[in-house]
Amino acid sequence: MPDQFIAQFDRFPDFIWDAILVGVAVVIGLVLKFLLSLLLRKKPDAARRTFSVTRAILARLGKPFSWFLPLMTLNFLLPLMRMRSNVYPVVNKTVEILMTIAFAGVLIGVVKVFEDYVYHTFDIGKADNLRERKIRTQLQFIRRLAVTLILILTGCVILLSFNNLRKIGTGLLTGVGVGGIIIGFAAQKSLSNFLAGFQIAFTQPLRIDDVLVVEGEWGRVEEITLTYVVVRIWDLRRLILPINYFIEKPFQNWTRTSAAILGTVFLYLDYTTPLDALRAELGRLLENDPLWDRRVQGLQVTNAGEKTMEVRALMSAADSSNAFDLRCNVREGLIKFMQEHYPQCLPLVRIEGPVEVPVARKDGPVRPMEGPAVRVDTPPPH
Repeated sequence: MPDQFIAQFDRFPDFIWDAILVGVAVVIGLVLKFLLSLLLRKKPDAARRTFSVTRAILARLGKPFSWFLPLMTLNFLLPLMRMRSNVYPVVNKTVEILMTIAFAGVLIGVVKVFEDYVYHTFDIGKADNLRERKIRTQLQFIRRLAVTLILILTGCVILLSFNNLRKIGTGLLTGVGVGGIIIGFAAQKSLSNFLAGFQIAFTQPLRIDDVLVVEGEWGRVEEITLTYVVVRIWDLRRLILPINYFIEKPFQNWTRTSAAILGTVFLYLDYTTPLDALRAELGRLLENDPLWDRRVQGLQVTNAGEKTMEVRALMSAADSSNAFDLRCNVREGLIKFMQEHYPQCLPLVRIEGPVEVPVARKDGPVRPMEGPAVRVDTPPPH
């Protein structure tokens, strides 16, 4: 800014001049942000509901730039202010710290834009989403790690900008070795969880949206953090487990390599049940059910008990949710078939009466006696 132009404002008091410069910095910063937004919005979106990098940048970086650009402009205008010599260093240091924090916000916004792009590219909404879940699990861990590192480095930069703290930090370097050992012993659980998080993110015994059976509960992996895992139970409860649990203890992963799964239905029927008719009915039920993926079907007698035989119907589905619904449909269909066509083959216990039972008397001929009798519609024991 030329000296002649500045000289025209010499008649203003110092605090008004400084306030004017602060206002100019804010206006210039917001105008720069507005121009950048206009430049990004020039690209038309194919559809409002589809993902757009432009909209992601505006959404994630709009607020951080609203702080960073005015602060950067104010930093350039600070030498023109008329503050007292004892006030200027404080204001200058405050602006530097705020700029550092705002720049950290910009970096975190860039990380989130990248995360949004990867989430759109690797959509887990499709049926075969094994690769997508693998990448999302790694991305979630890396994003949290990157944000944590940005915050730690920002704190270090702010602290090291003070000369007194820098001297203290230099003195503390001599005790880092001993301090590290003490902290390591004191935070063994936290460190083991952190290292387990690394191991799970890259070896991936479980992923986002995996179907697990853990602690006797069936659910899906909803969230993986640096220290714990959130499993959404089928009835919408949340089971929260430390992340090293999945390194130290066994658990069932139904979608480790594929979401496809086999389902079973067990029926306990009389030995007179016509198995061929039941097998044909199973085939008809599966053919008419869209949940069956047409890979596996079968009906077998898997056990022979004292009174009934165990019949197992086997079927396949694309995922565990479909398998559960398919099993319910087949179980209901087979029971209804038996009720309508072969009710005598269902295991029944009935009490019928009265019936005549001959009773011998000492002083006369045998006479009939009325009374209840028990009839069991199952084969007698061998």
